[in-house]
Amino acid sequence: MSFSSEVKEELTEYVPGGRHCLIAELAAMIVICGRVRITETGKYRLFIHTENIYTIKKYYILLKKAFGITGEVSIRKNITKNTRIYTILVKNDLAKEVLSGIKLINKEGEIRDDYSLVSNLIVQNNCCKKAFIRGAFLAAGSIGDPEKSYHLEIVVGNSPAGEELIAILSKLGLKAKLVKRKNHYPVYIKESDTLSEFLGVTEAHKSLMKFENIRIVKDVKNKVNRKVNCETANIKKTASAAAKQLDDIYYLQKINKLEKLPDGLRELAKLRIEYPDATLKELGGLLEEPLGKSGVNHRLNKISQIAQNNRL
Repeated sequence: MSFSSEVKEELTEYVPGGRHCLIAELAAMIVICGRVRITETGKYRLFIHTENIYTIKKYYILLKKAFGITGEVSIRKNITKNTRIYTILVKNDLAKEVLSGIKLINKEGEIRDDYSLVSNLIVQNNCCKKAFIRGAFLAAGSIGDPEKSYHLEIVVGNSPAGEELIAILSKLGLKAKLVKRKNHYPVYIKESDTLSEFLGVTEAHKSLMKFENIRIVKDVKNKVNRKVNCETANIKKTASAAAKQLDDIYYLQKINKLEKLPDGLRELAKLRIEYPDATLKELGGLLEEPLGKSGVNHRLNKISQIAQNNRL
């Protein structure tokens, strides 16, 4: 099972205590993946379609808990994708009751025409905002495997809906961004800290623990890799510098200039030949009069400069 499915399964098991939160979560699912039809005779039809078993299960639970309604469930196979499409249909006065409850229609039975994602009356309280984004994620959300990358998105149908969802997330302290992808508008989160907060806010606590464990292991691995890479680079740099120093010293030896160097430079040059892998600090400790790293480096640079002048 994917991490995204694990999160949705856990969110399906969590049922809010307050009816206002039940309605807020239900509202998100309906406005994002639901469809409303009014027949010629004025009858209402409320559909929700999804390929996700956890989404349809939660929708069924919310309908039952919030309104005492059991919708008509049907399943058909999508031959092209080799998947199942789950549908719950609520009809007539029951559909009108649900639509009125989520403030999608007014008292006259007219569908709200302000084009907002959700009525402010539904998400007044923070608990209802949390319920709404939980429903939105169940309806059209996904989260990547944290072992590979940090990415969560909720796909909505238009830019205003995306901006409204971002505003709700922002009021809960969750920063998200919007992008256009063909005819869809994913609201996405890529920061690991924000993803962690999202899981906590939506009550996916088991998934949050798993996410944090993976994140800790990844952070440790990354730190170890950075340290190893840094040390490897330093070793290569030191080896390259030592090879250059030896090349200069052997050149001076070849042209009989090594023995003519000042005592301090000559002593250091011979130590470098004897200890080709020694660090500057180690070379400094081997001198008759010990020197620090900067002093040793200064003398080696002088030797290299002398070699360079003789090459000209």
